[in-house]
Order: sequence, then C-alpha cells, then structure tokens
Amino acid sequence: MSQETTLILLKPDCVSKGLNGEVLSRFEKEGFRVRGCKMIQLTDELLKEHYSHIADKPFFPSVAEFMKSKPVIAVALSGENIIAHVRDLLGPTDSTIAPKGTIRGDHGVDKMTNVVHASDSPEAAEVELKRFFKEGEIFTY
Repeated sequence: MSQETTLILLKPDCVSKGLNGEVLSRFEKEGFRVRGCKMIQLTDELLKEHYSHIADKPFFPSVAEFMKSKPVIAVALSGENIIAHVRDLLGPTDSTIAPKGTIRGDHGVDKMTNVVHASDSPEAAEVELKRFFKEGEIFTY
C-alpha cells in the first residue's frame, strides 16, 4: 500500500447542484484527507492544457464550454492507494453505465456531466496537481 495524493475537480454540474459537501463527505468517510481545496474559474488556456489529449477532437469545444460554465472546486486529496480507490468510488466516466452507489451512478448524467474529474494514474496526478495548485497550496498535517 502506498500513500498518494490525487487531483479531484468537482465539475460545474457538481457545483451547480450543490453536491460539493456530499461528494467530499464520501471521500472523507473513506479515510481520505483534504490537503488543498479552492474554487476556480477555468480558462481556455488551462482547459487546452488539461485536456490536451482531446483538444483536437471535434467535441472539445463543448467540453470547454461546459467546464467554463460555472466555477469548479479543485481538491488535493490524499490516502492509501487513493487513485484507484477514488476511481472505484466514482464509477465509469459514462454516468449512464455507472452503477448506483457510485458517485457518477448516483449524480451523473452522461460522459461529460459526470460530477467529478479524478487523476487516472500517479503520473497524471503529479502533473495535474501542479497545474491546479501553486507551491504552498497543498498542506500536510
């Protein structure tokens, strides 16, 4: 078992539905620790960097518009093997096939309107945390 820190983005649908506390509570009930948290408005530049793997796809403009539609809450979350565990708690990216009892199965709508983004590997988490948090914004306690 290894201690990890991952990036969580509470997406615009999570913020607009007032699910922030419920989602964070589900993570905390698993024993995870919030080490950084802030609300931000995403920019085109940040979205192109964050979604560089799909920035050239025809559907990217709709993803960018959705992600800019409301602020998001960026969370640095830590725990034992957290990256895999969080992804299990979330369920599949496509909320229409996510089982009830998972966060996306309970609150998501589709592949884009799916409540939460989470890093998918330790390498991605390291890059994504640096993208959304400046030095000194992630705490240990």
